[in-house]
Amino acid sequence: MPRGYLRIIGGEWRGRRIKIADEKDLRPTPDRVRETLFNWLMDKIQGAHCLDAFAGTGALGFEALSRGAAQVVMLDQSMTVVRALQQAAEILGAENIVIARARMPHQFDFLAHPFDIVFLDPPYQSDLLLPSCFWLEEQNYLADRAYIYLEAQRQIQDNELPSGWHIFKSQRAGQVYYHLAERKHHEAK
Repeated sequence: MPRGYLRIIGGEWRGRRIKIADEKDLRPTPDRVRETLFNWLMDKIQGAHCLDAFAGTGALGFEALSRGAAQVVMLDQSMTVVRALQQAAEILGAENIVIARARMPHQFDFLAHPFDIVFLDPPYQSDLLLPSCFWLEEQNYLADRAYIYLEAQRQIQDNELPSGWHIFKSQRAGQVYYHLAERKHHEAK
């Protein structure tokens, strides 16, 4: 695969390549990790409303749409990245996608539908992963039963996450730890 491109690995757009922004520190989720993640989500992705909160290359958001998600909202703080994502969406003919420039967690205020699946893989040095989890919970942006993908340089534990969240899948690929947490709605105390 030529540098600067990403291959969608499953679904309607399987094998299609999309050009990614030439931006420092942009790291696409590796094919092997994406394959595992979407195997975990296989029976959950169809018709899901998804948030790709740190979209970057768009690998997770486009993969979700390719596999039957109802809608994907992609956010990134870089205008260069946002433009590249918009061009890729146009080339793919992607519908039901919202691409916006925003810095998670506090600049995001778009919610047409609670999110069933959220992809959180911020730059590792940013320390935004756990604050984003709590912010999504506090803002009631999640469906009663939601699945949250977490990518980090270390293992994440249940006791670091909001109440009602539980990590039920976790693996390591090289220096990257990736997890799938489930959020179950809990009644007010």
